Amino acid sequence: MAEFSIVVDDESATEQFGVLLAKTLPSGSTVNLRGILGAGKTRLVQAVVVALGVDRELVTSPTYILCQHYEGTRSVHHLDAYRIKDEDEFFEIGGHELLESEALTFIEWGDRVAECLPEDRLEIEIEVLDSTQRRFRIVGFGPGMERVVEEIREIHNS
Repeated sequence: MAEFSIVVDDESATEQFGVLLAKTLPSGSTVNLRGILGAGKTRLVQAVVVALGVDRELVTSPTYILCQHYEGTRSVHHLDAYRIKDEDEFFEIGGHELLESEALTFIEWGDRVAECLPEDRLEIEIEVLDSTQRRFRIVGFGPGMERVVEEIREIHNS
């Protein structure tokens, strides 16, 4: 397991972090997004998807429809597991296929279906520090995502 934290002061810095994720995440990556309601989980996904060439206005929260798909320079699945009862329901809606695709897959409230998540994944916990400032705690599980965390650390510190 590799871990690194980044503090961002505003939405512009969140957009820069989204660009960094878009550059460093390999195809097929799964990212579990953790944080309280309103922490900025959807905002971070929006930053990544915009970095991949999708119009910002098209990126919305998947809370009520469970999954959004975006096609930019890379494919992105954006899921919200908040309304999913359990792992069985996650598999019934095709969650397993999404996680096995070559797309980048971001899951909000992924802890609700933790048993379904791949062992090799990135977890980003978003902590609200004040009205604009956030701390992103990035944890890589598995060798592939540990390398991603180290790459993020190197780029951020350079």
